[in-house]
Amino acid sequence: MKPQILIDTAPIPGSTDELHLLDCGDKFVIKLSDGRGGELMSSRMHGSEDALGKLPCRKIAERKGALALIGGLGMGFTLAAALGELQEDAQLVVAELVPGVVRWNQGPLGEKAGYPLEDPRASVHEGDVMELMRNSAGSFDAIMLDVDNGPSGLTHLDNSLLYNAAGVRCALDALRPAGVLAYWSAGPDERFSNRLLAMGIAMEELQVYAHGKKGTRHTIWMVRKNDGNK
Repeated sequence: MKPQILIDTAPIPGSTDELHLLDCGDKFVIKLSDGRGGELMSSRMHGSEDALGKLPCRKIAERKGALALIGGLGMGFTLAAALGELQEDAQLVVAELVPGVVRWNQGPLGEKAGYPLEDPRASVHEGDVMELMRNSAGSFDAIMLDVDNGPSGLTHLDNSLLYNAAGVRCALDALRPAGVLAYWSAGPDERFSNRLLAMGIAMEELQVYAHGKKGTRHTIWMVRKNDGNK
């Protein structure tokens, strides 16, 4: 086993927890300070994060002046993948609650994803993505949410508000007509799937490999805004 070298720690606002950035030789890893959940993120396993950026943005790729929102910067792979699908006049906002994560992406993590924060189309909102959506009705063509561990959160109790019925409605309200809403999760969540169905929302539920074409799979739900779920 390769040694794990602690590079930096970052407090999580509104929580007593910290995130740890570790250099594991052939990869970077982000973990909670107490080890809960194991590796929250790894620079070697980002296939589903790539998919979260690509799949919704492909559906809006032809729109001129598209505006997209990512909730959760992570290691920057979702941002990089989304930028790769959008036109040169697009803008992409990343809402990140933990300032340290932004700093890591500007520093040691940046190279792994190709320094997407340096793209002139990208900007960072340091704060709560829920609050940003509440204040941005009808603003975005796509919203991609990769916050905490999905509907079953680990790092911040308030993150669960994104996944209840009011949170889903808030996200849909922040979309423009025919906008796309996508959620990432570390695994399937039957309660969340049933919640969307109970709300009368038609959705795609995809199982996406975390790395390559075998092994662990993560879940992505995608919803297209229409007159029925506006």
